[in-house]
Amino acid sequence: MEMPALATEHAPTFAPASASEPAPSPAATRASAFRGIWIPLITPFRHGEVDRAALRRLVRHYRASGVHGLVAGGSTGEAAALDAREQLLVLDTILEEAAGLPVAMGLSGNHLRHAIARIRAFSERPLAGVLASAPAYVRPAQDGLRLWFETLADASRAPLVLYDIPYRTGATLETATLLALAAHPNIVAIKDCGGSLDKTIALIADGRLAVMAGEDLQALTTLSLGGAGAIIASAHVRPDIHVAMFEAAAAGRWAEARGIFHALAPLIRLLYAHPNPGPVKAVLAALHGCEDTPRAPMTAPDGELRAALAAAVAALPSAGK
Repeated sequence: MEMPALATEHAPTFAPASASEPAPSPAATRASAFRGIWIPLITPFRHGEVDRAALRRLVRHYRASGVHGLVAGGSTGEAAALDAREQLLVLDTILEEAAGLPVAMGLSGNHLRHAIARIRAFSERPLAGVLASAPAYVRPAQDGLRLWFETLADASRAPLVLYDIPYRTGATLETATLLALAAHPNIVAIKDCGGSLDKTIALIADGRLAVMAGEDLQALTTLSLGGAGAIIASAHVRPDIHVAMFEAAAAGRWAEARGIFHALAPLIRLLYAHPNPGPVKAVLAALHGCEDTPRAPMTAPDGELRAALAAAVAALPSAGK
């Protein structure tokens, strides 16, 4: 059964800059889309094929729940198990239901010419951004990583969002490299899974990139430091509560934000007790009737973890509280 959405207002609108202040740059304007709670959507399957009907239902649910954006084709969406046609099918299905909600598309791999070709296909769609990770497995030097991201940014019509996730790619983006990339006019944000608080602080203090937490348990920390938001898989479950946490933080109601975060933390830990997206899909199967089977080699969680997840979801505050 679908859980009711918590009625929440959008994050507070701050006073506009005075006439004496410089107008924001085009990059800053595009970066402003990357704020709040974004969901890296799962790809539901039915009998082994992309379940477009279930995907449409999920997009409508998350849109109504007040989330600020969606990501298609990320690791949570099992993009590595989708062929090029399926990836575009998923993206187009999400865009058809998004109704103006910003949508970004994930991009990974290590073949630069192939990545450029994918970006050009994505650029035919009305995307808020392309979420691009470092080239996996090959582990280039820092100048090679700059070349990779700058080439993708040059090729993309949509703004590029850096995805710093060294435990998946094997490539560590150093702070100096990220700050150099921030100078590119088409690189506007970062999904931060870099595992370095010092790097997070430096990027937020620099101010040119919208810093979006990518580690679910670091979301409130990033917001408290001045980060823009979070792109987190746990927001699939009770997105209303995640949005309420963001809005409380944006309004400076930190006791409320901390209370929400601590209520979510036990569930977040369980959602990563088995490789993502297995646990998320198991919960969504119970809440929304999606088939819960990931594509091989990813697997579903066992019965014990499913029972723990169900108990953790049941323990969350009810809608409106």
